[in-house]
Amino acid sequence: MVRKRKIPGYLWRRLSQLLFFVLFLFLFIKTDYTGSDELEYAVNILFRIDPLLALAAIFAGKTIVALMLPALFTLVFTLVFGRSFCGWICPMGALVDGAAAVIRPPQGTVGKDLRPVKYYLLIFILVAALLGLPLAGYLDPFSLLVRAFSFAVYPAFDFAVSSFFTFTYLHAPDWVNAVSEPVYDFLKNTVLPFSHRVYGLGLLSLLLLALVLLLNHWQRRFFCRNLCPLGGLLALVSRFSWLAARGGDEQCGKCRQCRTICRMGAIAEDRRISPADCNLCLDCVALCPRQKIHLSFQRPQPAAGSYGITRRAFAGTVATGALLPLFLPGRLLARRPDPLLIRPPGALAEDEFLGRCVRCGECMKVCIGNALQPALLEAGIEGMFTPLVRSRIGYCEYNCTLCGQVCPTGAITKLALPAKHATVIGRAFFDKNLCLPYAKGIPCIVCEEHCPTPDKAIKFRPQQVVNSRGETVTVLQPFVLDELCIGCGICENKCPLPGLAAVRLTGEGAARQAGQTLPGW
Repeated sequence: MVRKRKIPGYLWRRLSQLLFFVLFLFLFIKTDYTGSDELEYAVNILFRIDPLLALAAIFAGKTIVALMLPALFTLVFTLVFGRSFCGWICPMGALVDGAAAVIRPPQGTVGKDLRPVKYYLLIFILVAALLGLPLAGYLDPFSLLVRAFSFAVYPAFDFAVSSFFTFTYLHAPDWVNAVSEPVYDFLKNTVLPFSHRVYGLGLLSLLLLALVLLLNHWQRRFFCRNLCPLGGLLALVSRFSWLAARGGDEQCGKCRQCRTICRMGAIAEDRRISPADCNLCLDCVALCPRQKIHLSFQRPQPAAGSYGITRRAFAGTVATGALLPLFLPGRLLARRPDPLLIRPPGALAEDEFLGRCVRCGECMKVCIGNALQPALLEAGIEGMFTPLVRSRIGYCEYNCTLCGQVCPTGAITKLALPAKHATVIGRAFFDKNLCLPYAKGIPCIVCEEHCPTPDKAIKFRPQQVVNSRGETVTVLQPFVLDELCIGCGICENKCPLPGLAAVRLTGEGAARQAGQTLPGW
């Protein structure tokens, strides 16, 4: 009888990583308009199971964020299965491991042990969040990954594919187009976005992701080992996990192959395996020549090493996290926002919005009109990567509520369509030095034609003016009825003037909702 060959555990882990990364790409692509104002899938689930973002949103927003309750599953999963979330599920971890196949990081323990850094970052982030300064989204692996894909990778992919098929359509013979056009239609319906998008901070987002991957050059899974604050949180929980890897013993002699191959540096010189660092990748199980390493549901053996946190460094980290919010100019901006700072419809009051927003980029990815763009310093340092409306790039679609549907923390409230129609995010005003009917006596009604409100927020007054040729003519000069304008920005977007538009938006009159805070906070 032929004995069936057993599939090594590390191959199951690789398959799991591949499947979850494909799932991530599927949900990422589906974070888009597909012909309906309702999304078919829970496209924001990746962020909702992130306990780091959940804690940061709760601390900074001073409220229980019901949307983030699925993060409890990740904590329970870690308590049972250890830090296997990092090794088997996390799409950033899968991408880092994939990059290691190209970058070829050194094996074994290299350089100074920097693993305590992730704990310092975790403490700093949570203390700062407790005092109203949200920083988790800047280092959270999911936010880093989705921002880079949304702002840089996906738009570049769309541009490259569309340019290729446009070239073939214009220059290739008919028999080529007979094949290429159905392929392009298929890609448009399945993979490519609903419309072409452009974003600011795309290069910066891509460079941050590239840095995470390039750190593999110095140490395998450098970011996951040393810098990931989510990994730090899961490491704390996994110290008490039921499932853990058991190392070798004195019978192994001088063999240290398991320690050399470990991608997380979890195996000590005496072969004890730290449950806080081990992500159960199973490489050591497969490569141990004596088959001494195994997994078991038992009380974990004493952890190899300690947290590596000194009292002085801990106190300094807490003090920095507590004092930093007091010195940022963004604290004032949260109370007196920039008049040109326009947030999405349904956004909470500015200080609460900044506290809950995890800088994931989901709302900007799904915005039909490409109006939502990442902020740089418009809302202070703490507002970086938060969404704001840039009407010259795009406009807020009148019949769209998708941004509120994808927000994982409720920083943008999910609005019903009638409520969205009545929600004011800003007001339009005319610059009479630029507007053609005012400045040059040239007729232009483009802004009024595109105004989506039923009664038209832009009206006209007939006025006799002297044009640039010295002729007296009657033109219709536009003006805005503030009580009808909702600030969608389509008038600014469609203004035919090059450069600065003659009609622009301000945040005046914006309806910003107040969230609920916990008693005593």
